[in-house]
Amino acid sequence: MATIVFPENPSPVADAEAIRKATKGFGTDEKAIIAILGRRNFVQRKLIRHAYQDLYQEDLVKVLESELHGDFERAVYRWILDPEDRDAVLLNVAVKKKPVDHRVVVELSCVTSPEEFLGIKRAYQARFKHSLEEDVAEHTVGDLRQLLVGLVSVYRYHTEEKNAKLADKEADVLHNAIIKDKAFNHEEVVRIVTTRSKAQVVATLNRYKDEQGISITKHLREDLSSEFLSALRTAIKCIDDPKKYFEKTIRHALKRAGTDEDALTRVVVTRAEKDLREIKDLYYKRNSVALEQAVAKETSGDYKAFLLTLLGGQH
Repeated sequence: MATIVFPENPSPVADAEAIRKATKGFGTDEKAIIAILGRRNFVQRKLIRHAYQDLYQEDLVKVLESELHGDFERAVYRWILDPEDRDAVLLNVAVKKKPVDHRVVVELSCVTSPEEFLGIKRAYQARFKHSLEEDVAEHTVGDLRQLLVGLVSVYRYHTEEKNAKLADKEADVLHNAIIKDKAFNHEEVVRIVTTRSKAQVVATLNRYKDEQGISITKHLREDLSSEFLSALRTAIKCIDDPKKYFEKTIRHALKRAGTDEDALTRVVVTRAEKDLREIKDLYYKRNSVALEQAVAKETSGDYKAFLLTLLGGQH
């Protein structure tokens, strides 16, 4: 569930006018921007952008980029874009990093539905004039390239149906490749993870755990420096239990020396309208501390106020 209670039918014109007032004149009224944008859903935010363009012949996204700064600006920028366009931007930034931030590529390809991911890829092509597959292939090599290109290229069949016999068979395939042969990059391992429906992959993972008495990710930790193994573990975690994965991502982002603002912003912004409430509940169960409290401790200023608003706070 979403963490924010959105108002019904707010006036996009009034919101656009209020944002204009907040950004013009001496200084910027960040609190006013947070109060408006932080409590509007993606449809309402899109209407505000259109209203702003109609009223002032300016792109609100560019206005906010010029008026805001640092982590706060990046968080607002990601929030105000259409979800598919935002995810395309996140992917492009991740792919252009050296080394590639495979977590983002894996997250979006494994957590979103097939239809959602197709929309993200279309947005990527429209914005960057290359296909996502092209850019991932260009910026990766070897086993990591094979896995990531496989994840972003495939259109997974979406179904909740599970084939128990197939799960048994492919759990054995995984066991032979990973335990017996130590062939973590075996083409069959990549095939199963990248092409099977999520429900079928989960059935296979559960069968593997039943047979081995341990989750498969524990067997994929032999070389902690391997980008391929890290990406493979991430893919399995995202498919198996995305909310648990996102809770861990936030926990590590907050505990890291200096705080990983990129990861923290990404999870809060991308999940706020989806399942952030459940992620918050998991965080509390795991850490005995409310996520809002942890975020407030590790962040500051307008960035903190904005994140807390998206987390459902009254700041």
